[in-house]
Amino acid sequence: MKTIWKYRSVYLMMLPVFAYFLLFSYYPFVRGFIISFQNYRLIGNRPFVGLENYRTVLGDSSFWEAVVNTVIIGGGTLIIGFIMPIVLALSLNEVLQTWFKKLTQTIVYIPHLFSWVVVGGIWIMILSPDTGIVNMILKALGAEQPVNFMSQPGTARWVMILSAVWKDMGYYCILYLAAIVSINPSLYEAARIDGANRWHLARFVTIPQLYNTMKVVMMLNVLSVLRIFDQIVVMRNGAIAKQVDVIMYYTYAKGIQEFKLGIAAASSFVLIFMTLALVFAVRAIIRYDEG
Repeated sequence: MKTIWKYRSVYLMMLPVFAYFLLFSYYPFVRGFIISFQNYRLIGNRPFVGLENYRTVLGDSSFWEAVVNTVIIGGGTLIIGFIMPIVLALSLNEVLQTWFKKLTQTIVYIPHLFSWVVVGGIWIMILSPDTGIVNMILKALGAEQPVNFMSQPGTARWVMILSAVWKDMGYYCILYLAAIVSINPSLYEAARIDGANRWHLARFVTIPQLYNTMKVVMMLNVLSVLRIFDQIVVMRNGAIAKQVDVIMYYTYAKGIQEFKLGIAAASSFVLIFMTLALVFAVRAIIRYDEG
């Protein structure tokens, strides 16, 4: 108590922060957990139904379709979105012209600043069967019919994966470039003395020095795998709904569109448990806390 009283001014300044998290994070979390065990109605009685909402969610084929879509889209984004920034960063590291390197960094980073409303609109416009630049190129190469990428089940998931990678690739690339700059130049000098060429320098010096940054990027990517939502809301349509609806959209549909708030709350906590399991599994594999 003496310590608290001694630093009372510091604790007083922290009170608004605690109040914010208590009011807007922890209270909704606890309230949502309670609702997941209720037959929740906006008006009237809200009886407890035990695990019935969880049984409904786990027994719903639409939920498992959403799980499959989440794994495919999230997994594809995780893998490609992990590899591409490394390739881009290593490539830019070999560029000698500073102006070209800075220009490229700026161009690839800009999409990260945009919301999914903007990014989704850009991709829908680019892939348009009538005026999209992709179909214009295909037509110039001899294609007889335009490809409607946004309404074909076979291409819908790829569009979601590639657009997500395109949006965040520049951000992760900058993280890698910052790590590359911090590598001790003496390591490169020693390798050159031993006869290493550019490929050997990248493989045996640069990439091993990026392992800690790779762990950070991997963890950030894993945390976003099960949180896909904005992108789907902006870019989905009825023709591809079964291929792109993910767990968070399933929860949104149950809670906001169908007003089944108990089922939506149960779905959200299933998602939370899945996220925690995934994070702990990846953390154990990559040993995130170890240098």
